[in-house]
Amino acid sequence: MSRVVNSVAYRNGNRLADISLPDISEVIKGPNTFVWLGLHESDASVLLQIQEEFSLHDLAIEDARKAHQRSKIETYGDSLFIVVKTAQLETGNHTADGLREHSEAAGRNCTIEYGETHFFVGMNFLVSVRHGNAQGYADVRKRCEAKPEMLAKGPAFALYAVMDFIVDNYQPIVEQLSGEFEGLEVDIFKGQFDQLSIERLYELKIKLLQLRQAALPVEDICLQLMRLHPEIIHKDLRAYFRDIHDHVARTIETLDSLREMLTTAMSVNLALVSVRQNEIVKRLAGWGAILAVPTVVFSLYGMNFNNMPELKWHYAYPVMLLCTLAVCGVFYQKLKSSGWL
Repeated sequence: MSRVVNSVAYRNGNRLADISLPDISEVIKGPNTFVWLGLHESDASVLLQIQEEFSLHDLAIEDARKAHQRSKIETYGDSLFIVVKTAQLETGNHTADGLREHSEAAGRNCTIEYGETHFFVGMNFLVSVRHGNAQGYADVRKRCEAKPEMLAKGPAFALYAVMDFIVDNYQPIVEQLSGEFEGLEVDIFKGQFDQLSIERLYELKIKLLQLRQAALPVEDICLQLMRLHPEIIHKDLRAYFRDIHDHVARTIETLDSLREMLTTAMSVNLALVSVRQNEIVKRLAGWGAILAVPTVVFSLYGMNFNNMPELKWHYAYPVMLLCTLAVCGVFYQKLKSSGWL
């Protein structure tokens, strides 16, 4: 069920009034006026009404009905249709102190909730449609209304503010994933095979890939908004979209570095496990060589020949035992000095 969160008209950057959907088409005809409409989820009847009020393209409305769209920017006549993936940590304490505590605690996993926000942008309107558990944009709207001189530049500034909010929410997740990796490093470099740690590393790699897939298309969206669509994006706002582009680029670089470190850590763990196994095999082989000496000697005496003079000798047993121990001792010293034991 679609829900209208906010429907507000702005003139010269100042809040004019809350307006109903049927009045939108008349209000946006006013000079220096635009409408910022916020929806949560999408309902076919509401979208059709919005299409009629803003003269939106059929294909854009069709895409907005479905939540699972890829991030993109498309041009339909005088308006833009933009899809951006949202991401946030599962409910809990996500403050700086909380992130610091997490980075120090090994073994804790974070859960990421993904959603989408669809934007219809024109010269005199901005419609945002939230899907999933994406955070609301009430605080973003308040911050924009506190800067009427920027809001006077049109709906593009409101678009920037929402996209910047979405991108800023990526950073706490990156820090959380980085802390999770640091916690796993302790187990990785123990040199022992731990199936649970390997599984957690694989899950972390999937999280990094999913977040990267959500953030990467925003780069292309910002590039288009910086260079194209001058009728919608005021020239003074291009620097703001460049700032979002820089934030996304840093996020992607960090994610790529974490993925590379994670892959390297997995390789190092396997190498350490192999080295440890080789050491065990070498020790077993060394002890096998030492034990071969008494095995041969005692097997020889186990044959019980009648013509063996030493069997009649009173000191035969202790002398043979001492000789066997001496040979074993020589083998032990040789293997110890060569690093096999």
